[in-house]
Amino acid sequence: MKSFAAYKSMADAFLQQAITVPAGEEGGLAESMRYSLLAGGKRIRPVLALAFCDALGGDIEKALPAACALEMIHTYSLIHDDLPCMDDDVLRRGKPTNHVVYGECTATLAGDALQSLAFETLASAPLESGRIVRCLKILSEAAGYRGMCQGQFLDMEGEGKSLTAEELTHINNLKTGALLSAACRMGAAAAGADEKQLEAAGTFGSLLGLAFQIRDDVLDVISTDAELGKSVGSDVQEHKNTYMALLGMEGCNREISRLTASAVAVLEENFTDTAFLSDLARSLAERVN
Repeated sequence: MKSFAAYKSMADAFLQQAITVPAGEEGGLAESMRYSLLAGGKRIRPVLALAFCDALGGDIEKALPAACALEMIHTYSLIHDDLPCMDDDVLRRGKPTNHVVYGECTATLAGDALQSLAFETLASAPLESGRIVRCLKILSEAAGYRGMCQGQFLDMEGEGKSLTAEELTHINNLKTGALLSAACRMGAAAAGADEKQLEAAGTFGSLLGLAFQIRDDVLDVISTDAELGKSVGSDVQEHKNTYMALLGMEGCNREISRLTASAVAVLEENFTDTAFLSDLARSLAERVN
């Protein structure tokens, strides 16, 4: 298997070529889309997809469009999440948010267009048609009203209310975990995985996603704008429901460790080539941005 940097480099190169700004249309929709898509980011979702495909003996070059479709969906969700009608954030990945640069209308349309482009990109992948259909189903379910969008809706609905740990976990399993789980499942599907492997990949992604979100809540308290690349402390200022508020620092760290160990155990029970993915899970548990 390759290194994280190698998988990320593949994704970055593909995304760099994914959107072209036509001559005379500078400052328009395509530029707005490129601005957020190429603004940086860890590329965790495409890396997970490529790594699972690799671990199961698939062709990662053929799976690359599917992996990058995940990043397009993720980027669109960030653009919309930052809008004034939602979180009203002004900083993302160390840069002004899309609506700050291009205006709210263009930012909204950029997110819409990135969502459409994700499915166009996935449908054009040089994979067997059955594998493409499988990936399309996984991605559409994870991104829609039964996945990420529902999680965002419940997150907004929960503002100003005191949520239980179970309610908060349900929200985050949809808002964050659904797409991370989809990344793992799509990578496995691109390699022709069986149903048991698909289920195990999804479980790993869900556990990883919850640990990732809890770590995000911790970083919002202990990090800085410069380190995190976005405004920190907003969760406390806006009285949002977070794991830090519910569990405290020690409780969050214990839960992150428990979830990460469970994720690694799922890998070891169901796959043979697990070193890269296990190391990735542990590194995300200790990330600083």
